[in-house]
Formats: sequence, structure tokens, C-alpha cells
Amino acid sequence: MMRKKSVSASKASLVLFLCQMISALEVPLDSKLLEELSQPPTITQQSPKDYIVDPRENIVIQCEAKGKPPPSFSWTRNGTHFDIDKDAQVTMKPNSGTLVINIMNGGKAEAYEGVYQCTARNERGAAISNNIVIRPSRSPLWTKEKLEPNQVREGDSLVLHCRPPVGLPPPIIFWMDNAFQRLPQSERVSQGLNGDLYFSNVQPEDTREDYICYARFNHTQTIQQKQPISVKVFSTKPVTERQPVLLTPTGSTSTKVELRGNVLLLECIAAGLPTPVIRWIKEGGELPANRTFFENFKKTLKIIDVSEADSGNYKCIARNILGSAHHVISVTVKAAPYWITAPRNLVLSPGEDGTLICRANGNPKPNISWLANGVPIAIAPEDPSRKVDGDTIIFSHVQERSSAVYQCNASNEYGYLLANAFVNVLAEPPRILTSANKLYQVISDSPALLDCAYFGSPKPEIEWFKGVKGSILRGNEYIFHDNGTLEIPVAQKDSTGTYTCVARNELGKIQNEVQLEVKDPTMIIKQPEYKVVQRYGQVSFECIIKHDSTLLPTVIWLKDNDELPDDERFLVGKDNLTIMNVTDRDDGTYTCIVNTTLDSVSASAVLTVVAAPPTPAIIYARPNPPFDLELTGQLERSVELSWIPGDENNSPITNFVIEYEDGLHEPGVWHYQTEVPGTQTTVQLKLSPYVNYSFRVIAVNEIGRSQPSEPSEQYLTKSASPDENPSNVQGIGSEPDNLVITWESLKGFQSNGPGLQYKVSWRQKDVDDEWTSVIVANVSKYIVSGTPTFVPYEIKVQALNDLGYAPEPSEVIGHSGEDLPMVAPGNVQVHVVNSTLAKVHWDPVPLKTVRGHLQGYKVYYWKVQSLSRRSRRHVEKKILTFRGNKTFGMLPGLEPYSSYKLNVRVVNGKGEGPASPDKVFKTPEGVPSSPSFLKITNPTLDSLTLEWGSPTHPNGVLTSYILKFQPINNTHELGPLVEIRIPANESSLILKNLNYSTRYKFYFNAQTSVGSGSQITEEAVTIMDEAMASRQVDIATQGWFIGLMCAVALLILILLIVCFIRRNKGGKYPVKEKEDAHADPEIQPMKEDDGTFGEYSDAEDHKPLKKGSRTPSDRTVKKEDSDDSLVDYGEGVNGQFNEDGSFIGQYSGKKEKEPAEGNESSEAPSPVNAMNSFV
Repeated sequence: MMRKKSVSASKASLVLFLCQMISALEVPLDSKLLEELSQPPTITQQSPKDYIVDPRENIVIQCEAKGKPPPSFSWTRNGTHFDIDKDAQVTMKPNSGTLVINIMNGGKAEAYEGVYQCTARNERGAAISNNIVIRPSRSPLWTKEKLEPNQVREGDSLVLHCRPPVGLPPPIIFWMDNAFQRLPQSERVSQGLNGDLYFSNVQPEDTREDYICYARFNHTQTIQQKQPISVKVFSTKPVTERQPVLLTPTGSTSTKVELRGNVLLLECIAAGLPTPVIRWIKEGGELPANRTFFENFKKTLKIIDVSEADSGNYKCIARNILGSAHHVISVTVKAAPYWITAPRNLVLSPGEDGTLICRANGNPKPNISWLANGVPIAIAPEDPSRKVDGDTIIFSHVQERSSAVYQCNASNEYGYLLANAFVNVLAEPPRILTSANKLYQVISDSPALLDCAYFGSPKPEIEWFKGVKGSILRGNEYIFHDNGTLEIPVAQKDSTGTYTCVARNELGKIQNEVQLEVKDPTMIIKQPEYKVVQRYGQVSFECIIKHDSTLLPTVIWLKDNDELPDDERFLVGKDNLTIMNVTDRDDGTYTCIVNTTLDSVSASAVLTVVAAPPTPAIIYARPNPPFDLELTGQLERSVELSWIPGDENNSPITNFVIEYEDGLHEPGVWHYQTEVPGTQTTVQLKLSPYVNYSFRVIAVNEIGRSQPSEPSEQYLTKSASPDENPSNVQGIGSEPDNLVITWESLKGFQSNGPGLQYKVSWRQKDVDDEWTSVIVANVSKYIVSGTPTFVPYEIKVQALNDLGYAPEPSEVIGHSGEDLPMVAPGNVQVHVVNSTLAKVHWDPVPLKTVRGHLQGYKVYYWKVQSLSRRSRRHVEKKILTFRGNKTFGMLPGLEPYSSYKLNVRVVNGKGEGPASPDKVFKTPEGVPSSPSFLKITNPTLDSLTLEWGSPTHPNGVLTSYILKFQPINNTHELGPLVEIRIPANESSLILKNLNYSTRYKFYFNAQTSVGSGSQITEEAVTIMDEAMASRQVDIATQGWFIGLMCAVALLILILLIVCFIRRNKGGKYPVKEKEDAHADPEIQPMKEDDGTFGEYSDAEDHKPLKKGSRTPSDRTVKKEDSDDSLVDYGEGVNGQFNEDGSFIGQYSGKKEKEPAEGNESSEAPSPVNAMNSFV
């Protein structure tokens, strides 16, 4: 008995489409069937019902539809035909119903307000869109109003009204201050849903004059600002506390109507002192648990996705320590129409029956009405096969003329739903949509699902056969699904084979073959085992697997269900995991996971790390080589190799490496064969035909590898036909008229026998042509000549030898040679973004003219001349490449105020196509570079001469130069900044009325109409008074000065010698004895870093001089301080004697400002310092 059942969700991916009704078929809209089957129109894309547009941009009203033949489109506006040909501002996109209303070139959005509806029509019917209401967005200005200051007593409530202008859509309201900072909100101060700002009670800190309400209109990206509101809070003592009173809503009850599916927002804001706390309850019920949210400090109750069950009375309670107030909001949830069962497309064959069902619900219950091809069904042409019964249309014994598109309209006072569903009457022989010879692979003992996706009208019957001439499949071991799928619940190895699906109806029969391969399951035959290892030791987990020979397994190791640590101590082998130098962190569970494309298995083991006992020093070495190699169980494709391990030399053998030598093809060359764990001494080796094998074994421990063992005896395997075909087969033409087929040749042992050759076959793709073949030997390339330029070819290369052919090779797609592209890109347009950046657009070239693989487009561009200098220069072309089928690109790094040319070329693998006509574009002005130089010459007492060079890159027409300068004192502090604008045609300037002996810093830059360029800076000094300079310079040459210096130096030397002698004799100055007697703390020896002699210091006479201590604060040398004033010699205040008697003023250069000590005044700049630093 045959069983039938629906395909479960887990198997839905195997089904191309599902038969929904016994008497009707559903055709997927995007199926390849549409290329052959007639089908009424179906609306695939349309604009929203309520379409608010930006009045500054073009209006695009979408209407896209599909059908066979392709539908034509028409529009109505406000219920009457909209003739777009009579309105120059309106166009319809090609092969589309989408309207584009040109607003940016003179149209007014307000003129196109209205209700639009699109109709898509072909010979099988007409589909209509929703009514699309077009409204331009509005962001009106705030009405002018005179706002009186708000004077409020501390503790009273206050409401600041926003009253934003009515916009479309409504604006978003927020409050800010003059500094554009959002006003802080709290339980006491918050914004209501209407935008007003509520104060439950005012505090003195609320006094301010810049409460500003802003309205943001997102659709037009504009923000409107209300005039600032002033609030002044005056205090009265004491502040009276008050119980809560609701500011909004007013009264004790109110009502609220919300639509099903919307967000319900209820608000309560209360006045009172202390600030009341808000609580919400639902009378006679609970607030919905997962849909209820509290916002605005619990003043707003938010319930999302409301339904009729959310209707009821909601109470908000405002409470403080003095009492409470409450308000009840009666909520009624209404519903716009929503679908219970929307009508679905029907595909019927002549004589069949069917139904269209349109069921909707709403509150109030919606009215259902039907239309046929956009016309009310009551006045539509009669169809004897059609009967309307409320929300259902019943079709009986339909004919091809019954094809039409029906519209169901469900409407109530809150909205409407409109659905299109077509009835398509077709008479079609069966088609099987599953690919021919599709291969299915499953693991033994698991279900196998074989597809037979089909279509036909009437609905075909499906039968399955095993083998080309097998009998029909029946019985409990098979399950036949309604969509044509054959299920084998428990596939076995003998289920492998060819299965044939046959689809037949009264108009014909068709069959399709699919292949089923049942694979052996993957197994872990040796699982990792529990291990205990000492710290700093080594441990290995084995994971030896057995799998189907045609499946490629991948082995992944995990630690504690996560990736292995990124540590070189973890070594993953072919069938083991080794951990070197184990630490405590390596403790855990290790899992081996084996994956193939069809199944996955895993096994785990725990590693425990223990402390290592102290051990005597052991000498470790590489292991000795294995010996006594023996071959047993010789078969055509396998042999067993065994050996005896050599000495481990105190380091356990971790693995053995087996190598082989092919004495027939590569004598003397050893190749890696496999490796096994160190506990294994036998291995089953897979062999290839026609190879003279000998083997050797290498032992490995953590010290290193042993010497190879002695080779085993030789074993020559029998010849056979090749097992595999050449890899990396490619077809790439080197010339426009050839196809070069290349491949990687098989290696010697892969030939499986003598006489290795290759059968090279090719044929042009998508052309009903036979294969052309040639047999070649000792080559890996074949050239096919006389091919068309750049056409696809199917290519295959098969290996053969004296014993036969390799398995049938897979086909690859190659292309004959490319040629240069034929045409240049058209419609090249340049949009200059700014003075250094431009965007270039072009139309793509037709792919047929590329004559090769489209690699992209190259843009050649070069500067023709600078518009500011009108001088040409050597043309340096720049190239930008844009990969793929890109049709625009950015040109960076342009020079401002210059004329450029560019062209665009398409590129394929052969090279570049012809260039498009040169396109000329100009960059606008930019800011100039800095002036090329700034020199300051001819310093006088009160003037400096400035000379400069024009900018190297003016980047436009210079309008002026800007000179800024300011004085700098000796502490590097800057004085007031002076700015002078200089005409652009000047190149020098004399600055007058400057201070003498003063350093100035200059900032100089050029300007264009765009702005100022980068600046150049310089410093210069005006000269000092000439008489003073003369005295300053001559003082060092005066004889009296030289003599004075010598006398002072001699006196200091004598004093030092006397002190040294007295110290050695143990004597002290009388003043020292006086110090010791009085023990005056101010005359204690100073620290070493104070720079004084601790033994001989005196509080008055020998105290070190501090900076500025020789001159009073008025910077003059007083007469009583010195009869021989330094002022007479031109040294000023910086002419000082150091403690060693040397004069430091004459030789001092420019110094940095030193930190002041005590309350001493800073020093004035020295004329000598100024001269030394003159530039």
C-alpha cells in the first residue's frame, strides 16, 4: 500500500514548489516556467498607501508588475484617467509602470497632490495597485507670538507650552537652551506627549531665560525654533507642601481609541510638593507582561502591538506623602481590516473547478467587495463559470477565456485591504523541473529524499522506477510525497542506483533520472582515552577513524568545547593530538570531531595534570631506527607492513613515519606515505597500480627523528586503467581565434600502467554541437585554432593508458581568446565636487562589444593648463582603474582653478578599448599655497622692510595678502596682534612706527575669493639707539675695565688661599666663633646644592647673590650703591658682577626666561642680548 504525506518543514528546502490543492497548481512567479507559460499580471512593487514626499525632490510613484506577455501600464488620478503624455513634467520608466514627476526642473509638488492608482494589463487580465495618496511634506514656521516672562513662586507647578506648527508628518519636539544643550529632565521636570514642558514644582535653579522649544521635521531635515521663554522663580518662606493634582489629563476620566497593532501611549503628569510618584493599574485585569513599558519616569504607559483584549479602564495614581490623585482612561481598541485568508492565485486546466477565498476581520467588521480586472464584478463581463458567494468566488468547469485577475477589497472606517489574485486557465503537458541526472548522496541507515518537482495542467500523476527499465516502486519501504518527492526512510548500500521519475497527464508524459549514492558512515574506531600526565610532560590523544573512501574527512580538536589554545605546544597530527610540556592550564576535556560533507561524529576524553616528582638527570636521545621490516597480505591495492621498534633512548616514541620508493618511475627518491602513533607497529598501506614499492620506517620522539630503517623487500603492483584524471583543467585563449587547453599532468605512479595518454575534448557551449576529441601524450597543453572570438567552450581531459580509460571527467567552462573591446563608453559626464575632487559618470558598453572578460574601466585624465597663469606645461596623464561593471568613479588630487581633460576606456583581459571623446572640465578656485618666501630687511629704529614672493600654487586669482604681526618680549610673551590687508599686486612693504630694539613675529598669507591659504612666519628685530649701542660695544675695550677685572680676580684668589691655610691649621674666623656661641639657625651651613661654603658662610657678607639682587625694582643702579655706576658705561641693568667677581653682562647672549626667586621682579631685555639675537 503506497503512503502519502506532506513534506515537513525540515525537508522544505528540498522542494522547488508545493502543490497546494488537488484541483489547482501554484506557479512560482520567478520560475523559469514564466518564460513559456502565459500568466496574468501580478503587482510586484508599489508605493505606500500614504505617500508623503519631499517637495524639493522629484516624486517617484512606484508600480512594477510581472506577467506573460509583459503587461502594459496606465494610471488614474482622483478616479479619472491620468494622461501622462499631456504633462511634460511626468514620465513613465521604460518597461515599468513607475511614474517620475519632475519637481526639480520647475514642477510644483502641491500641483500633484491626489489619489493615484496603477493598472497593469495584458491579454489575460488586469491587476491594480492600492490607492496611493500623494501629499508633500510641510514644515511651516512658528507663528509669531509675544511671550511674557513667567514669574512663579517656589514650589508651585508650571507648564511651558510649546504649541508647534502643524506639519506633515508631525514634528519631533524637544527642549534646549541657547547653547543647544538639552534641558535636563527628571521626575520633577519632564516633557509631555504634546511637547509641553511640565514642572511638578519649581525650584530656584529653574530660573533662566532660555527655555526654547524646537520642532524637528525629519522628512525635510529642518528644525524650527520657538522664541525663548523666560522663567523667574521667587522664594517665599516657608515653602508650602501640597498634595498631588493632575496637570494632564484634566478631570477624573477620559477616553482613548487606538487601532489594533499600534502602540498605545497613556500619560499622566501631576503637580505637587514633594514631587509625586506615578503608578499604573488596569481595572479588572493585569497589564500585559511582555508588551508593557514605562517611559518618562513612569509618567507614560506604553503597550506595544495592542489588540482588542487590551481594551478597558487604565488608572494612573499620583502619590506623595500628603495624599494622592488619580485619573481613569477608558481605552477602546478598534481594528482596520486584516487578513484571515487572502485570495491566492489559481492555475487550472480546462474543465476543472476552483475557488477564490477572501476573508478579513476588523472592528467594525469590514465589508468585502470583488472586482474583476479592476472593474466591480457586478458590471464586469459575465462569465458562466463564475459564481460569487460573499467572500468566496466559485469556479466550475472553467475554460481558457475564464482567465482574469480578481481583486478583493476589505474596508471599514479605519482603512482597507486590496489583494490581487489571478485565475489562469492553462492546458500544458507535464514538465519536470528537477535537474537531470542530479546526484544525491546520503549515509547508510539515514533517510534519502529524491526530488521530482513538476508542473502540468491538468496536474500530472507521478510514478517512480528504480533503474532505467525497472518496475514501478511500491510498498512500505517507500513514501511518495504530494510534491513528487520519493522518500526512502532507511537507505541501505543496495539502495544505490538510478531512479526514474515519470510525470503524465492527458496531454503527455515526461521522465527524469536522478542518481543515489549511499555512503558508509564515518566512525571513530579508536577514541581518545582518559589520561593522567605529570606537569611538564607530554601526552597524546588518539582519534583513529574509518570512513567512506569517497568522502574527505576533516578532523577538529576542541578543548572544553572551544578552540585549542593558540600555542605551538599543541601538535595536531593526522589521527592524534599531542601536547608538549604540559602545564596546569591544559587540564580539561579534549574532543575529537570528524566531519564529512554528509555526517559528523565526535569523541571526548579528560586530561588530568599532576605534579611531577623530582627525578635524577636522564640523558635523552633520538630513538634507534626500527628493524625487521616485513610485508604481508599483498593485494593489488594494499599491503600490510610490520616492524620492530628500536631503543627509545629515554624519550617515548611518539609516532612512526613510513616512506616509500618507486623503483620503476623514481628510483632513489623517497616519498612520505603515512605515519602512525608510536604504540603501533603494523599498518595497512594503500597502494597504486604499476608501482615497484619498497618501504622504510623512521621513529620520532620529542628529541628528534631516528635514522631510516633498512628498506623492505620490493613489491610490484599490477597495472590498471587510471583512477583519476588530470587536475586544474583550464581553457583560455591566447589569441582571438584560438582556445588553449591546459592541465596538470598525472605523476608517474598515478598513470597506473604503461602508455599514459590524454583524451582532450571540447565543444562550443549553448550550441547543439558534437564533442571534438584528440588524443595526445607527453604534453600538458593543446591549442584549438580557428575559434570565434571569446565564446564559452565545454572542455574535459581524460587520462588513459594501455589498459583503458580513467572515469568520465567533469566538464569545465573555458573561453576562446579575447580581442580588444570594440566601442568606447558613451555619455561621459563630469560633476565637479570641489576644487580638488570630481565625479565622472559613463554608460556601460554592451557586453557583446567587450569581446572578453570585463575587467573594468580606466579613466585617463590630465591637466591642460592652470587658469590662473594661462601657461601650459608638460602633460602628465593619470590613470584610475575602476574594477567590474562600475559606471562612475571619483577623481581625487585635482589642482584647483585648472582645466582638465579626460576620457574613459573599457578594459578586458586583452587590453583597452578605444577612448571616449575627450571631456573638458574645470576645477573651481581653492585657497592658495603659502607665499614662496618672506624676507625682512633694512631694520631701523622704528621700521622694517618686508619682501615676499607670490604663492607657488595660487589655486585661483589672488585678491590680497594678509599680514599679521605682534611684538615679543624677552619672556617670549606675545603682544597685541596687528592685521594689515595688502593688495595682491604688491611684493614689498615698509612697516613704520615700530618700537626700537623690539622683536616682532610676522604671519603672512595670501587670499583668493575662496579664502586664506597657509601662512608663512618670520621674526625680526628693530635696532637700538645708536649712541647707546656705541657705549655698549666700547665698554669691553676700556683699560679701566680690564684692570678692575684683574684686581677683583686677584683678591678672590688671595682670599681662597688664606681660607685654605686657616682651615688646614684648624683656625676659624672670629665671626664663626660668634655663630657657634649664639647657634643662630639662620647662619647654619647650607646644603651642598645651595652652592655656598658651609664652614665659612656669613649671614650678611657671604650670602649668595640672587637673580636681580644687585638692582632695585626701578631697574636703575642707585648712586649710593656704587659711585662708579654701570649706567655710565652703557651696560644697563644686565651689567652685573658674578660672585667670583667676573663681569657677566658684556658676554651674555640670548637666554631663556629663568624662574623667578622669591618676590624679585623679572629683568628687562638687555640691549646687548637684543643685538646678539638679531637676525
